[in-house]
Amino acid sequence: MRTAARLGAYPAGVDNRVVVGGSALTWRDLPEPALPDPVAVLAYSACDALAAARHHAVHGTELLLAGAARVDAGLRDELRAAGFSLTAADPTVLGDPTLLGDGAVLGGGTVALAPTRPRPVEPGRLWLLTSGTTGRPKRVGHTLESLTTVRGAQPGRTWLCPYAPGTYAWWQVVTLALTQPGQHLVVVEPEQLDDWPALAAAHGVDAASGTPTFWRRALHRDPEALARVPLRQLTLGGEPVDQTVLDRLREVFPAARISWIYASSEVGAAIVVHDGRAGFPVEWLDRTVPGRPTIGVRDSELVVTSPYHGVGLTGPVRTGDRAQVVDGRVLISGRLDTDEINVGGSKVSAGLVRDVLTAHPRVAWARVTGRRAPLLGHMVVAEVVPVPPVSGAAGPDLDEAALVSWCTDRLPEYAVPRRIRLRAEIPVKETLKSDV
Repeated sequence: MRTAARLGAYPAGVDNRVVVGGSALTWRDLPEPALPDPVAVLAYSACDALAAARHHAVHGTELLLAGAARVDAGLRDELRAAGFSLTAADPTVLGDPTLLGDGAVLGGGTVALAPTRPRPVEPGRLWLLTSGTTGRPKRVGHTLESLTTVRGAQPGRTWLCPYAPGTYAWWQVVTLALTQPGQHLVVVEPEQLDDWPALAAAHGVDAASGTPTFWRRALHRDPEALARVPLRQLTLGGEPVDQTVLDRLREVFPAARISWIYASSEVGAAIVVHDGRAGFPVEWLDRTVPGRPTIGVRDSELVVTSPYHGVGLTGPVRTGDRAQVVDGRVLISGRLDTDEINVGGSKVSAGLVRDVLTAHPRVAWARVTGRRAPLLGHMVVAEVVPVPPVSGAAGPDLDEAALVSWCTDRLPEYAVPRRIRLRAEIPVKETLKSDV
């Protein structure tokens, strides 16, 4: 199976259908950008991003690809100082218009700013920006080969891709559609995110990948529209995956395969679970299988040794994610630096409290944090988005008192949220995560 194109040749999936902006094309039909080398493409649209990905697959140009909104002025300066030319189809994306004088290159429908510190090219190198949840985004080096983790023959699918261009999750879907015939692609632009089920149903999407927040929003906003999408494969990743969201998706799609994936820019796709349960079997810990990641837990932290790791990362990589064994499953609850709340000397897992809240049948989404408090040091607080009431249904509205009572029956006293704020909508960032 060919997993990456020979330089100068089109990749194996070049004739797959690609739907961007509601229009159906093939990879072959995408515009051919004029790109310097090395280049950081600040994509203003899905078409820009896909054209840059195909250009890399054919020509091996050293490429960093990111949505224009993710790259601020400071990061633009960093990239130019690291030897990248910056290109964008819209000149305003590159910032100060006065920069488009000396050092600006026009051609092929793009505008380019030359690097401030030129350097030799690394042919075939792909660079990803980390999500920045633990600070400023960092660059992680890959190749098309290391990003192409699905290599076996697959049943024909039409995939929905809602992710921001250039993220690890975006590349996972895009490499599948680039390298395997019969894997078609429907891309969701940011302005289509709230109504993506209608787009997916119109174009025959039967496989979709998204974060738990992405799926919770669809379940919350219009479950009937979601059910009209003929999904056979649902994938979740990018955030902790709890049993409640898996069960709610199973109710809507009883015949579909529902999978969750643990992946990151640094270690690649490390864990894939298809059994419909949160977490993974404890028997997988420290299991060595040639060609596959080895997963461990050290001091409550998930540690991964992966053949798909970024350049310069070898051996065990500490992920910064909390992992704990519960009833024979290893559950990943969140970041170590934000998951633990110290309440008067007692340690509370924010992820555990979140899972208790989202298990309530009237809760669509929850976020749990710590707030400074006299004497205790911190107290547990939460934000909750209720499920809209069913028309004509009896019973009181969901309120803070009802949620506190629910938690009191399921958590130790010190872990019960002391403040719960109700929100109308599930918040989401460009990354499709709700860490806002």
